[in-house]
Amino acid sequence: MTALPKPDPDLIAGFRSLGDASGILSDIMDELGITGVLPASQFRPTMAGACIVGPALTVRNIALREHPYEAARAKLNRMAEFEAHNLAEPGDVIVIDGVAGVSNMGGISAQTGKRQGEVGAIVSGGIRDVPHSRNVGYPVWATEVTPMTGKWRIETVEINGDVNIGGVRVAPGDIAFADDTGVCFIPRARAREVLELALKKAAAEERKCRLIDEGLAVADLPTNA
Repeated sequence: MTALPKPDPDLIAGFRSLGDASGILSDIMDELGITGVLPASQFRPTMAGACIVGPALTVRNIALREHPYEAARAKLNRMAEFEAHNLAEPGDVIVIDGVAGVSNMGGISAQTGKRQGEVGAIVSGGIRDVPHSRNVGYPVWATEVTPMTGKWRIETVEINGDVNIGGVRVAPGDIAFADDTGVCFIPRARAREVLELALKKAAAEERKCRLIDEGLAVADLPTNA
């Protein structure tokens, strides 16, 4: 387990200023040849209208070898996302490379993350207790929702190592961005480059929308937004 490398605070503030801009970020990442965009149809948000950005604090889970009923009888719980919560600093995003078909994060875990100042979580795998996480204001983007606990089925094997989320390699400290439309993982080393171009594109799109509202003819609208 290693310490989480942190992007500069002004970078996080800059991405936050974009609002729900996963589409803009996706366009910029295409232009720069950066892989890291995932659709909300695959990673579904639990809270409509939520938009988060922050450094990724990564967790990697694998399936336990023991039969879950035997593990349940023995109270054998090897999930350790609470260790990630313990390491978290305000503004972090928990990113879990999880196990399909079972819950990798429940309501108490979400409540703990909220208390620690995390802005939300992105989970490749199942989650549960969605009303609980909604009630505490902790948004989660996940590939599955299930009542089946991971306590007797999952082992956490690494915190703050590289993970694979939907085919995207994510390193701890990369910038995680998520909104109603999808999820973007921006490599920390290229975040400033992405942000500068995204701010320019956002300004151009804002101007184009203003011209539409003002009634400018379609043929006269700028095409580079």
